[in-house]
Amino acid sequence: MVMQVPAIPTILREAEVIAVVGLSGRPQRTSHRIAQKLQQAGYRIIPVNPNYDEVLGVPSVPSLRELDEAVDIVNVFRASEHTAGVVRDAEAYARKNDRRPVIWTQLDVSSPEAETLAAEADLPYIRNRCIAVELGKL
Repeated sequence: MVMQVPAIPTILREAEVIAVVGLSGRPQRTSHRIAQKLQQAGYRIIPVNPNYDEVLGVPSVPSLRELDEAVDIVNVFRASEHTAGVVRDAEAYARKNDRRPVIWTQLDVSSPEAETLAAEADLPYIRNRCIAVELGKL
């Protein structure tokens, strides 16, 4: 069964909370700049990175598995080879919290395995799209 993913504008209009996996505390990094843009656009971000206690003034969590808050989008800033693991963590989060966040992989940050795992877990999956670019289209 192929899951129908809502249209990107609908996802972005309805989302309130975005977990940013791999969010860097270094301002020159793309993940940092995009998360800052998301904050400025009114989204609440949750940094997901075990290397930081806080990013952009928000406490960081080490992994999605440890997250108990409602999340609408899981925005992935990890190398492609790590995306399957992120989807596994998102699936564990979804089961624990009875939520179905959209998995959103940035440009060149995806893998066929991750996409298959997301489909099997009934998690919407957007691949190789920059969330900031898509937000700019609204």
